[in-house]
Amino acid sequence: MSAIDNRFVAAERALRTAAPHQLLDAVRRVLTDQYAADSVELFLADYGMSVLQPVSVLPYTLEPVPVHNSPAGRAFGAQEPYLESVPGGPVRAHLPVSVRGDRLGVLTVTLPDADHAEDCVGELAEVAEVLAHEVVVAERDTDLYLQARRRDRLTLAAEMQWQLLPARSCARPEYDLGAQLEPAYAIFGDNFDWSASADRLSLYVTNGMGEGIEASLLTNLAISALRNARRAGLAIDDQAALADQAVYAHYRGRCYLSMLMLDIELATGRARAVDAGSPQLLRLRRGTVERVAFDAQLPLGMFEETDYVVQEFGVEPGDRLVFVSDGVYDVASPGGEAYGDAALARAIQSTRLLPAAEVPRAILRELSGHRGRPVPDDDALVVCLDWRGR
Repeated sequence: MSAIDNRFVAAERALRTAAPHQLLDAVRRVLTDQYAADSVELFLADYGMSVLQPVSVLPYTLEPVPVHNSPAGRAFGAQEPYLESVPGGPVRAHLPVSVRGDRLGVLTVTLPDADHAEDCVGELAEVAEVLAHEVVVAERDTDLYLQARRRDRLTLAAEMQWQLLPARSCARPEYDLGAQLEPAYAIFGDNFDWSASADRLSLYVTNGMGEGIEASLLTNLAISALRNARRAGLAIDDQAALADQAVYAHYRGRCYLSMLMLDIELATGRARAVDAGSPQLLRLRRGTVERVAFDAQLPLGMFEETDYVVQEFGVEPGDRLVFVSDGVYDVASPGGEAYGDAALARAIQSTRLLPAAEVPRAILRELSGHRGRPVPDDDALVVCLDWRGR
């Protein structure tokens, strides 16, 4: 085994054997010893995807780094290593910390000079990928990394919602997915969920009802019921029916929630949909944005034993699907003008060159400008699916 292979194996072993709360200490030690690093810092994206928060211990001596207009943010957005020259000769290597398309943050390694950085940046990028896997596993046993992501305190309802959500982005050969919720630190009931198998992608977009903990409890019940039905191997219309029954049995029609459910065959792009309420779908195909309309059906839990009907449509390679909640398309400007389909189409066109993981945050920034104030009155949810197919 070569010296290069040896040092990477040493780095991998150090991370895999470290205590969950000591991953940063482990990667610091091995990169200092094996790669002559002068310093090593780990930054994780905050819930609002606006800053990269340092993973540290008291006293907190490092400041958050902006996602936009910073070298670390450049590596995070492009998902490629970025080398930054430092006055005096050293070089900072900013390395994406990501796992299966889920962008967690950035590992910043200061190296003695540019030649050394060029020689080992590829290995360091692999070390950052191993670190990402270990952070995801470690979160089962420590709160350190979840705490580090918090720019502000989460409300209890938001805490419940973020724990319910899957990753905010993911990637497979057939597709890329990205999603974002606002207000990130005080969300109520909007939700997204996805799951993939060897042959299918299941995607759910939820427009919640109510406020605070009650909204979060309602969404938790519905999503848990859907997951229970999905994991039993049921089709999406039966999943919807069982979730409808679970919500109605508890709330007796006083509370209900809207959902758009998709099941897509990875091999063909054939999609089956159940539209149970208000989330909307827009499609960018060959430069044209159009709304994909379905026959509206009753929200989940409004009435007892509702039957849901599946509708079919096709997704083509190159399609971009953008899902939004009513907290996006119904938002009014200071003059009372609703955001609507036209503004959404413009936002989708203006973000067409961005990767799927970047699109939701970019659209929500444009929405904030239309709203005229930074904090929304209602949850706002955007999910973006870029389809490549097989």
